[in-house]
Amino acid sequence: MDDRVAQDGRRAGGAVQVFDALRGDIIALRLTPGAILSRADIQERFGLSSTPVRDALMRLQEEGLVDVYPQYATVVAPIDLSRAREAQFLRRSVEMELARGLALRRDAALIERLRSLIRQQSALADEGEYEAFTTADHAFHQTMYDALAMGALWGLVRRRGGHIDRLRRLHLPVAGKLRDILAQHAAIVDAIAAGDPVAAPEMVRLHLSKSLDFVEQLRETHPAYFRD
Repeated sequence: MDDRVAQDGRRAGGAVQVFDALRGDIIALRLTPGAILSRADIQERFGLSSTPVRDALMRLQEEGLVDVYPQYATVVAPIDLSRAREAQFLRRSVEMELARGLALRRDAALIERLRSLIRQQSALADEGEYEAFTTADHAFHQTMYDALAMGALWGLVRRRGGHIDRLRRLHLPVAGKLRDILAQHAAIVDAIAAGDPVAAPEMVRLHLSKSLDFVEQLRETHPAYFRD
């Protein structure tokens, strides 16, 4: 019984490892829409059996990040605009309420932490470090969730956000995009620091409403990356 439990634990841990790595590659566009995922290659890469690899691919399929064609191939899915719209609506709704609550609290330590993250992002923007910039961006937003003990909600938003996150990543290299994000983050923090429960959620709404505005522009350069 103990051996079986240990084996199940190793399999589950392996599946999580594969899922996290492949999901990260897909969202960062290191694996682009249409890329074929070889199960044999994945098994060799991670040194795992077929079962945890299969389990990881099933989780990616549940999020709509891969399309599985039985007996043929597993392919990185296009950016699904319907899922992206849903994720945008969910995150915007949650974070507007978070910003309102944080403005009412006016926690000085939190405000300094958020401003420190903006400074970190600014330095990364100067270097064109898109992956590190994105990591710092996530830290900025997660900090607001954690400040109100809503970390589980952040996990939900991240799980539902794979398609909108890929869209944002595709848009990051566009001229001026990084500086726009920094200016919007600063506006959110300024409204929280001012204790303004009306302006703070409005700044969040403006910040999180823009990603889908550039779909047609991105479609012109990456027509195979999208589906409605």
